Amino acid sequence: MDRLIYTAMSGASHILERQATLANNLANNNTSGYRSAIDSFRAIPLNGQGLPTRTFVVNGLSGYDFTPATLTETGRNLDVGIQGKGWIAILMPDGSEAYTRDGNLHVSPDGVLVTNAGNPVIDDTGDLVSQNQIVIPADTQVTIGSDGTISTVPDAPPPATTTVVGKLRLVDPPEASLIRGDDGLFRTRDKKPVPPSSTVTVTPGSLESSNVNAISAMVDMISISKQFEMHMQMLQTAQSNDQQATQILASLR
Repeated sequence: MDRLIYTAMSGASHILERQATLANNLANNNTSGYRSAIDSFRAIPLNGQGLPTRTFVVNGLSGYDFTPATLTETGRNLDVGIQGKGWIAILMPDGSEAYTRDGNLHVSPDGVLVTNAGNPVIDDTGDLVSQNQIVIPADTQVTIGSDGTISTVPDAPPPATTTVVGKLRLVDPPEASLIRGDDGLFRTRDKKPVPPSSTVTVTPGSLESSNVNAISAMVDMISISKQFEMHMQMLQTAQSNDQQATQILASLR
């Protein structure tokens, strides 16, 4: 009885958390470069004096699905999709680094190359400690090479000279070292900057889609809904059994 109550109670509670994870994945089904979160359930016996029969269910975030998604051609000069593994390093307001696969880049009113969320991308032409921003000159056309090199050509009539203004810092940290923040961006657990990788390449004029499998997520939502109902039925059964046991004990007095 005791084990049934605690297992069903904690199981129902963490199923709601699992539902929130799935709902967040589905909400980001159209977010460029999004990586779906993965949950897992496990049973934890509660040891202690008078508590040997109680078992809790624990729902832990076991990680993320880092499988690359499909690249979609956009034809836009400032869009870049990462081929295979890798990330674009960006600068956060507190001076720290974060990493994204959303290559939907823009030029801010100040001429700084930023992400769709307004965070500056980091220039790879300096050393690892440097976090220089990439400034795009006014009245120029921008092209991005497969290695992340950013070049500009003046809009003025020819002859025009191509000028390299910076290079995206493309990194490839171990996936196990990454953790996602509340802003959806990934960071290393030790908060240390990641050195650039010469193996990471991008496809100009393309964006990577989300790797969320919407059909699978919807099936999981239906499945955990049924699991929640089962846990609630278990609690009702435990309550019914307790009431019947109380009546039996009362009749024996």
